[in-house]
Amino acid sequence: MDSRPEIARAAAEAAARQSYGKLVAWLAARTRDVTAAEDALADAFAAALERWPKSGVPEKPEAWLLAVARRRRVDAVRRRLTREAARDHLKLIAEEMEARMTDEELPDERLRLMFACAHPAIEPGVRAPLILQTVLGFDAATIASAFLVSPATMGQRLVRAKMRIRETGIPFRVPERAELGERLDAVLEAIYAAFAEGWSDPAGTETQRRNLATEGIWLGRLVAKLMPQEPEALGLLALMLFAEARRAARRSAEGDFVPLAEQDCDLWDRALIDEAEMLLSHAASSGVVGRYQLEAAVQSAHAARRLTGRTDWPAIRALYDALFSIVGSPVVAINRAVALAETEGAVAGLAALYVLGDDKRLNEYQPYWAARAGLLARLGQVPQASEAYDRAIGLERDPAVRRFLQGKRAALRN
Repeated sequence: MDSRPEIARAAAEAAARQSYGKLVAWLAARTRDVTAAEDALADAFAAALERWPKSGVPEKPEAWLLAVARRRRVDAVRRRLTREAARDHLKLIAEEMEARMTDEELPDERLRLMFACAHPAIEPGVRAPLILQTVLGFDAATIASAFLVSPATMGQRLVRAKMRIRETGIPFRVPERAELGERLDAVLEAIYAAFAEGWSDPAGTETQRRNLATEGIWLGRLVAKLMPQEPEALGLLALMLFAEARRAARRSAEGDFVPLAEQDCDLWDRALIDEAEMLLSHAASSGVVGRYQLEAAVQSAHAARRLTGRTDWPAIRALYDALFSIVGSPVVAINRAVALAETEGAVAGLAALYVLGDDKRLNEYQPYWAARAGLLARLGQVPQASEAYDRAIGLERDPAVRRFLQGKRAALRN
């Protein structure tokens, strides 16, 4: 063991990033009480931050955290239950946990937890956010931002959902094949939201989001392996791989943001692109077209630039038309407007954006203002474009993207 405080803190942070969802899933699967599992694990991490700098990092941090969390959970139950029958029940729970807690590899229950969170008894709109919080440890504010709702509203929904799991005794298991379809959408949505959060931090510099893109791909592979004939599971994995393939090209050597149209195709990971194309082709052979397949097809069209030297905007516009007819979300509508501007001109693209203006969720959505600014600039409407750039810059979290937008604004004003 090494007792240096900085090593201990780093080990605790690494365990939180790598094992949070795995540990919550293991604890919650045995009690069906997600909130209690999260509380017990929070206590365990607090204990680690207090003890490891003094006693040193244990050889198996994950097992240490689980042991402490398990004891905290049992103690909490013991304090609440006083009747003899309850004490007998508590003893059985403790013995079952002890029997499973050995030095062998901890079983990964995350997929079971994900499908429990996607159970029909949970409100549809909170299933994906619940997966993000329980499996990947997102806070309510981060989830709310991804789903364009207020943090307070999202927090209330998550609390109610966890109570629902406990009160109705929702089982932690992978459903039978006949039940999978109705839960799959929420699981895929959560995986993609996790990937997108990690994707928005390309340098991996934010602790809260570090490794989330890798985690999303891992979960996507897990679901695709479970359901190899499910076209949307394959489509989502293809979509993530297309995006991940461009990671090395998204920043210059100086750390500046490089938009997709200006990226060096030679820096793209061809092995990942080839795998994504294979998955997309397999999904398309089913004859069933869905959201993730269409989004992956858009990325495939962009990836084709490495072969043709140009971007096929008419094809991309047609794909976004089809996607919008299925999803109808403002995010898809913004991308469709950009593609429309490339095929029919900035006026047509801007008109498509203005149609979205009444959606109050877009007031705090950076891509809307960035797209609007770019189209206004192309039309020479300098004051309006500058104002839109101001809004986009104020909403952007990534310093590199913020500098890019500031450069666009400065060029416009000059």
